[in-house]
Amino acid sequence: MSADPDFISFIEEQLEPLGLLAAGRFFGGHAFKQDGAQFAMVMGNTLYLRVDDETRPGFREENSEPFSYTTKRGRVIVDSYYAAPERLMDDPDDLVAWAREAIGAARRAR
Repeated sequence: MSADPDFISFIEEQLEPLGLLAAGRFFGGHAFKQDGAQFAMVMGNTLYLRVDDETRPGFREENSEPFSYTTKRGRVIVDSYYAAPERLMDDPDDLVAWAREAIGAARRAR
């Protein structure tokens, strides 16, 4: 599923308070990195944030789903990225706070 260009622009604008970010194509989607650590990706019109054991419970409490895709062998679940809760799209400050947590998870994963 290709990343929606309008949605990418929206997310880039929302994440401006994080400072300089690297962004680019990523397996048909769009990746966001800070200091070389990928902390987010957009697939279609969904933002996925990097999680780890420390941050995953917050996503589960929000009923967020992990990123997944289908192959010839079946569905693959990527438990290190979860969909950003939809409510964050209407709350830029909270979105930036969750993105900061995702940056932390990405750095810890190194």
